[in-house]
Amino acid sequence: MDFVLALERWIHFLSGITWIGLLYYFNFVQVPAMAEAAADKDGPGPAAIGKYVAPRALLWFRWAAVVTWLSGAAYLVSAPHLDFVDAVMLRGASQTIGVGGWLGTIMLFNVWVLIWPNQKKVLGMVQASDEEKAKARRVATLASRTNTALSIPMLLFMGMASHSHLF
Repeated sequence: MDFVLALERWIHFLSGITWIGLLYYFNFVQVPAMAEAAADKDGPGPAAIGKYVAPRALLWFRWAAVVTWLSGAAYLVSAPHLDFVDAVMLRGASQTIGVGGWLGTIMLFNVWVLIWPNQKKVLGMVQASDEEKAKARRVATLASRTNTALSIPMLLFMGMASHSHLF
């Protein structure tokens, strides 16, 4: 059981780094770079990023979100020092990890329900008018920025659950 628990935690940790790392990449690197590329009349434009980089990064991003959430839920169910029901209901000693888990759940929802379907329109993976693309870009951007903001308290609550003696 200790090996399984350690494996669940390790998978959660690695997939979480991938997910949040790509979230920060999109918000702090790719989005500004695409805006800069669009404004550069002498450059290649944002098409190369949109065609080659963004779809691959979004693939890793959305599946890292799923693996992070599933491995976190598995760990929460398996860990003898945590109570799954208390975590979900935000009570008792598992309340702190529960808040982190709920923030992660909201973020997962944003990835699959708001960001990904709208990015497919923006990147031309599904048909959309220019007006639909503009709306999709706004929704995806707002959901991604929301996830960036939520990632900070989510990481704090996740860390507090294991290291509360430091806070």
